Amino acid sequence: MQIAKQIPAFLLGAMFIFGGATHLFHFGPTPPPMTGDPATFMTLFGSTGYMTTIKVCELLFGILVLIPKTRALGLILLAPIVVNILLFELHLAKEPGIGVALVIINALAIFLNKEKYSSILS
Repeated sequence: MQIAKQIPAFLLGAMFIFGGATHLFHFGPTPPPMTGDPATFMTLFGSTGYMTTIKVCELLFGILVLIPKTRALGLILLAPIVVNILLFELHLAKEPGIGVALVIINALAIFLNKEKYSSILS
């Protein structure tokens, strides 16, 4: 059971480390260009350096999730980013994508580590 408990956290951490590193270090596949409202939104964020800040946070928080001792903190810090990815997909891109999976995996990982959150929930 201990290994099964770590799978969602490993998947989430790996996805955010890869996503952050791909953006920061320009390796891996280049995503297809966006059009319409999503393109405008991302162009504005890209020109301000905001996306770079988000990607650094994704990279750091993904590393926290992979380390068992800091996993609870990493999962909580990634939660707002995951929700924003989902909201971007639902409201700007008008189609759900990876955000749905990220929310489910993050919620599952938090649930599987619920004993670490008991002090803030009671």
